[in-house]
Amino acid sequence: MRNGLRGALAGIAAAAVALGLAEFVAVFTGARSAPLVAVGGVVVDHAPEPLKQFAIDVFGIYDKVALLVGTLVLLAAFAALIGWLAVRNIWAGVVGIALFGIIGVAAALTRPGAGPSAAVPSLLGAAVAGVVLWRLVARRPAPAPEPGSATGRDDRRRFLTTVAVVVGAAAAAGLGGRFLATRRSVNEARKAVRLPVPASPAPAVPAGSDLDIRRLASYVTPNRTFYRIDTALVLPQVDPASWTLKIHGRVRNPITITFDELLARPMVERYVTLACVSNEVGGDLVGNARWLGVPVKELLDEAQPFEGADQVVGRSADGWTCGTPTALLRDGRDALIAVGMNGEPLPVKHGFPVRMVVPGLYGYVSACKWIVELELTSFADFDAYWVPRGWAAQAPIKTQSRIDTPRSGGKLTAGPVTVAGVAWAQHRGVAKVEVRVDGGPWREATLARSVSIDTWVQWMWRWDATPGEHRLQVRATDATGAVQPEQRRPPTPDGATGWHSVGVEVG
Repeated sequence: MRNGLRGALAGIAAAAVALGLAEFVAVFTGARSAPLVAVGGVVVDHAPEPLKQFAIDVFGIYDKVALLVGTLVLLAAFAALIGWLAVRNIWAGVVGIALFGIIGVAAALTRPGAGPSAAVPSLLGAAVAGVVLWRLVARRPAPAPEPGSATGRDDRRRFLTTVAVVVGAAAAAGLGGRFLATRRSVNEARKAVRLPVPASPAPAVPAGSDLDIRRLASYVTPNRTFYRIDTALVLPQVDPASWTLKIHGRVRNPITITFDELLARPMVERYVTLACVSNEVGGDLVGNARWLGVPVKELLDEAQPFEGADQVVGRSADGWTCGTPTALLRDGRDALIAVGMNGEPLPVKHGFPVRMVVPGLYGYVSACKWIVELELTSFADFDAYWVPRGWAAQAPIKTQSRIDTPRSGGKLTAGPVTVAGVAWAQHRGVAKVEVRVDGGPWREATLARSVSIDTWVQWMWRWDATPGEHRLQVRATDATGAVQPEQRRPPTPDGATGWHSVGVEVG
């Protein structure tokens, strides 16, 4: 085996040890202190916005998995380079491993809420990786064995076996760490939560709200398929027993509420459709659910905001922030500090134990998950997480409509075809949906019933399809009479616009 390849494999094995051991140690110092997660978090915070939007467009809800896989690939390449250098100069390899550790330490210490212990996983992982690299590189074959000789084959076999054992042990440590982290998670605490009966139950979903058409999104989105877009590479594990919500800042009466105290308050239950500002025209980063919680207005009224405190900053347990207009949280809409989703405690990935839900606003300015603070301030004094990164400070949800069936590229049989989809204009309501074929006249679709103006609505239209290639377009009109704009615009800075269209072939 050539020394270069030997060194590259040794470097990768050493890096695997560093990551696996660090993952295991991070169980006891906090999951975000694991170097892979910490470095990934730094990438999320500092990556250019076009790159982030590209990741969401391409990978959707799997953008974080793609980021971690990509980070692993880059780390493997760096580790292979370290090993390649080490066979030429072992100290060059040691310096490379040290740099590997320094990057992990620096990333971990910059994570919100990180203390000195956050450096331990990277330091320990790098130290052991250095020893592994030294031992693997030092185990060189006997001088100049004949090509194909038994001596060369035996040495190669021993080396590859050693690398395999090292990588396997590293993988076991990493997976063991993940298993222990899961065992130490808040899932058991979540199972123990008993949601109170709402003082104001959600209106019953009227008959005819769900058209029950194949491939048409259901009126109520199940928790397991509800979209998830956030910056958390590792789900925050917030124990409801120690959770508190601090309402402070420019208020006369600062408040701190425990989870039990929140559950003891009168609860409101409402259907609300949430949408991500990153959703492209025709995208699926939108969903409708039944939320249970305490009205934000009641909490703010108790805190008594000062004049001029026009922004409420929601702060997550992982340090993420969003800024919501104070006036919109107090204008009578069903803005909630939510504890329940579709009849069960919030799933961990959707903010357990507590999150905020605000009808009519994109999630990045309102739907703070794992919320621990509400700070009264002003838009002039504070920019929330996404604002310095090029997104608008205030972002009401725009009117949108989508064709769910038929799908683009579909092949249909001539004759009657059901065209169906969903439309939304939260806190205004959808008054009309229209469909047209090949740029022809607009035809009004039939709207299904809905619970309120805060949810999306299903629609359908019967089309007598003729042979050939056709393009279907849809547009919606909200309850104020405003028609969904035709011009296509990307999500940045305050939400996409444009008519959704699909191309189909009729035979």
